[in-house]
Amino acid sequence: MDNFLIQLNDFLLQATKACYAGDGPRSQSTCRFGHYDLKYQDQDWYYRDSFAGYFQSWGQEIVWYKDKPVWTQLYGGGLEFAYKTDQEFARQTFAFLKKALWQGKQAKVFSPRGLQKFKFSDWCYDSNWSGDLSNFSGTESIVYQGKLVFKYRFLGGIFESR
Repeated sequence: MDNFLIQLNDFLLQATKACYAGDGPRSQSTCRFGHYDLKYQDQDWYYRDSFAGYFQSWGQEIVWYKDKPVWTQLYGGGLEFAYKTDQEFARQTFAFLKKALWQGKQAKVFSPRGLQKFKFSDWCYDSNWSGDLSNFSGTESIVYQGKLVFKYRFLGGIFESR
């Protein structure tokens, strides 16, 4: 991986921990009506995660370097149909998702979401992807007590303008 991609990966590790996985503050989006934004900045690097929805959600992460967009990830999906209205179960599922994403961001290797596999109590997280930081796609899922309860798809990579 070239030096720029190493710096980008390190910045993504920080941004993920500071934002969604770390329960960072969210605000009403000033760019997208009905969306929420999570933001993080470190010197010349700027990150924004903009998303809408709760039980089912879709969003986009973008990283800028020196005011130029350099990387993006699109993601979407959510709870399986049987769980779409259970507020308490959704809270528990998303708390586990944050735990899995946090664990994945402890390693200094690129991981579009969390670890490939993470288990805690009755919960199991699984992330499968192909590609690398510059061009990737995949899925993640959460199984609770042997039943699929959550699934997301994601894709992303480097902008040509870097």
